[in-house]
Amino acid sequence: MRDWIAVIIAVLGVLLVLAGATLILLRALPARPAPAPAAGPSPSVLSSDGSDTSDLSPAVPVGARISSAWKEPTAADRLIFWGVILLVLAAIAAGAITFNLGAAGGATPATR
Repeated sequence: MRDWIAVIIAVLGVLLVLAGATLILLRALPARPAPAPAAGPSPSVLSSDGSDTSDLSPAVPVGARISSAWKEPTAADRLIFWGVILLVLAAIAAGAITFNLGAAGGATPATR
Protein backbone atom coordinates (compact mmCIF):
# COMPACT_ATOMS: atom_id res chain seq x y z
CA MET A 1 0.00 0.00 0.00
CA ARG A 2 2.86 2.34 0.83
CA ASP A 3 4.35 1.81 -2.64
CA TRP A 4 1.04 2.68 -4.30
CA ILE A 5 0.80 5.89 -2.33
CA ALA A 6 4.37 6.79 -3.28
CA VAL A 7 3.67 6.16 -6.97
CA ILE A 8 0.47 8.23 -6.95
CA ILE A 9 2.14 11.14 -5.15
CA ALA A 10 5.13 10.97 -7.52
CA VAL A 11 2.91 11.04 -10.60
CA LEU A 12 0.95 14.00 -9.25
CA GLY A 13 4.21 15.79 -8.41
CA VAL A 14 5.59 15.26 -11.90
CA LEU A 15 2.33 16.47 -13.44
CA LEU A 16 2.39 19.64 -11.35
CA VAL A 17 6.00 20.38 -12.28
CA LEU A 18 5.28 19.79 -15.98
CA ALA A 19 2.17 21.98 -15.82
CA GLY A 20 4.17 24.80 -14.24
CA ALA A 21 6.90 24.48 -16.86
CA THR A 22 4.27 24.51 -19.61
CA LEU A 23 2.76 27.71 -18.24
CA ILE A 24 6.19 29.34 -18.19
CA LEU A 25 6.86 28.28 -21.79
CA LEU A 26 3.45 29.44 -23.00
CA ARG A 27 4.01 32.82 -21.37
CA ALA A 28 7.42 33.08 -23.07
CA LEU A 29 6.03 32.41 -26.54
CA PRO A 30 5.24 35.53 -28.51
CA ALA A 31 1.60 36.49 -28.73
CA ARG A 32 -0.09 37.00 -32.04
CA PRO A 33 1.09 40.23 -33.60
CA ALA A 34 -1.35 43.08 -33.21
CA PRO A 35 -2.79 44.45 -36.42
CA ALA A 36 -1.05 47.56 -37.67
CA PRO A 37 -2.87 50.77 -36.83
CA ALA A 38 -4.60 52.54 -39.70
CA ALA A 39 -2.76 55.77 -38.94
CA GLY A 40 0.72 56.40 -37.63
CA PRO A 41 1.50 56.51 -33.90
CA SER A 42 -0.05 59.27 -31.89
CA PRO A 43 2.15 62.31 -31.33
CA SER A 44 2.28 61.59 -27.58
CA VAL A 45 4.47 58.49 -28.08
CA LEU A 46 7.05 60.28 -30.21
CA SER A 47 10.10 61.67 -28.46
CA SER A 48 11.70 64.99 -29.32
CA ASP A 49 13.87 63.34 -32.00
CA GLY A 50 10.85 61.64 -33.60
CA SER A 51 11.55 58.07 -32.42
CA ASP A 52 8.79 55.86 -31.04
CA THR A 53 8.89 55.54 -27.23
CA SER A 54 5.62 53.63 -26.71
CA ASP A 55 7.27 50.35 -25.62
CA LEU A 56 10.06 51.72 -23.45
CA SER A 57 9.78 50.95 -19.75
CA PRO A 58 12.12 51.86 -16.92
CA ALA A 59 14.78 49.27 -16.12
CA VAL A 60 14.09 47.31 -12.94
CA PRO A 61 17.10 46.19 -10.86
CA VAL A 62 17.72 42.45 -10.59
CA GLY A 63 17.32 42.45 -6.81
CA ALA A 64 13.89 44.05 -7.09
CA ARG A 65 12.79 41.48 -9.69
CA ILE A 66 13.94 38.57 -7.51
CA SER A 67 12.26 39.94 -4.41
CA SER A 68 9.01 40.60 -6.27
CA ALA A 69 9.09 37.07 -7.71
CA TRP A 70 9.60 35.68 -4.19
CA LYS A 71 6.89 37.83 -2.65
CA GLU A 72 4.33 37.36 -5.43
CA PRO A 73 4.89 34.00 -7.16
CA THR A 74 3.02 33.33 -10.37
CA ALA A 75 0.66 30.42 -10.83
CA ALA A 76 3.39 28.49 -12.64
CA ASP A 77 5.82 29.01 -9.76
CA ARG A 78 3.25 27.73 -7.28
CA LEU A 79 2.57 24.63 -9.40
CA ILE A 80 6.27 23.81 -9.56
CA PHE A 81 6.69 24.43 -5.81
CA TRP A 82 3.84 22.08 -4.86
CA GLY A 83 5.06 19.52 -7.41
CA VAL A 84 8.49 19.46 -5.77
CA ILE A 85 6.87 19.12 -2.34
CA LEU A 86 4.86 16.13 -3.58
CA LEU A 87 7.98 14.54 -5.08
CA VAL A 88 9.80 14.86 -1.76
CA LEU A 89 6.81 13.33 0.04
CA ALA A 90 6.77 10.49 -2.49
CA ALA A 91 10.46 9.83 -1.86
CA ILE A 92 9.80 9.72 1.88
CA ALA A 93 6.83 7.37 1.40
CA ALA A 94 8.87 5.07 -0.85
CA GLY A 95 11.68 4.92 1.67
CA ALA A 96 14.25 6.72 -0.46
CA ILE A 97 14.55 9.35 2.24
CA THR A 98 14.55 8.21 5.84
CA PHE A 99 14.84 9.98 9.13
CA ASN A 100 16.37 8.38 12.20
CA LEU A 101 15.80 10.12 15.47
CA GLY A 102 17.30 8.70 18.59
CA ALA A 103 17.85 9.63 22.16
CA ALA A 104 19.81 7.96 24.89
CA GLY A 105 19.48 8.48 28.59
CA GLY A 106 21.47 7.47 31.56
CA ALA A 107 24.37 8.64 33.57
CA THR A 108 27.95 8.14 32.51
CA PRO A 109 30.22 6.36 34.97
CA ALA A 110 32.26 8.67 37.15
CA THR A 111 35.95 8.76 36.41
CA ARG A 112 38.37 8.23 39.30
